[in-house]
Amino acid sequence: MKQIILVLTVLAAITCQAQLKPEYQASASKGAASAVFNVTANPDIPSSITFAGEKVDFDRLDMAERLDRELTSIIYGQTSTLLCFKRANRYFPALAKILKEQNVPLDFLYLACTESTMDPLAYSSAHAAGLWQLLAATGRQYGLEVTDEVDERYDPERSTVAACKYLKAAYSKYGNWPTVAASYNAGMGKISGELSKQGVDSSFDLQLVSETSRYVFRIIAFKLIFENPKRYGYRLLTKQLYQPVNCKTVEVTSSVASWVSWAKQQGITYAQLREANPWIRSTKLTNTSGKTYKVRVPLNSELYRSKRKFTAYSKNWVVD
Repeated sequence: MKQIILVLTVLAAITCQAQLKPEYQASASKGAASAVFNVTANPDIPSSITFAGEKVDFDRLDMAERLDRELTSIIYGQTSTLLCFKRANRYFPALAKILKEQNVPLDFLYLACTESTMDPLAYSSAHAAGLWQLLAATGRQYGLEVTDEVDERYDPERSTVAACKYLKAAYSKYGNWPTVAASYNAGMGKISGELSKQGVDSSFDLQLVSETSRYVFRIIAFKLIFENPKRYGYRLLTKQLYQPVNCKTVEVTSSVASWVSWAKQQGITYAQLREANPWIRSTKLTNTSGKTYKVRVPLNSELYRSKRKFTAYSKNWVVD
């Protein structure tokens, strides 16, 4: 019996080796592991790039290695990066329009990618919320309503305006967009203090905590990947991207006893109402001041794949 088992084992091993590609047979015959792994390529690091109209040089060893770390991390974090592409297709058109109106470079779209992977419902352990991950105090400082019933940090467009106000205030202080980006993570007080303490002019030259030290390089890495996704192995069809949803706007100037009932009156579900208006944070609205709220109601033709058109924000994102 033992001899029969031995013969069968040998035959199985021979069969498995015969099925391997020729280039792997030699290593298998030497006792190497039989698994054949996918190719893992390391991204090339450019000598320099332009970020927000300013040249960033990567000849310095530490600059190249810091970008390499973030580029590698994002490329091989395929799940998050793929979802970020899909969500960005929905939100970039409106956000880019606001950035242009506010005279903020479009490269700051990639700051939103870094902050939230373009998830409008993102909420951090530090209690930052929305696409731009604004703290409650910061949101209020730049004109957003933040209450238990209404939290405009979750409103993609209004939060973008608030983020732009911060970015422009920081630029008036530093006159350098990469340093502005670093301050978005650490705060202007921290960056200003460290620039003075360490005697340098750029955030790239600062010794900072790991999160802030990596932050601007992560934004730049998103820029490189989003500008040429096919180079980094991403293959998407237009129909696979999440689409902007056209809506009609209904002005609400009074209290709403039940958003559930209100949604039904508009011909949509409460879930669809909340998805279109993530700033709604309760089933009711106590609006004693008579403030005007602009509520988005998705058009029926936009809610079904069979009825709508599919578009790509950038032709570079898709292969069709």
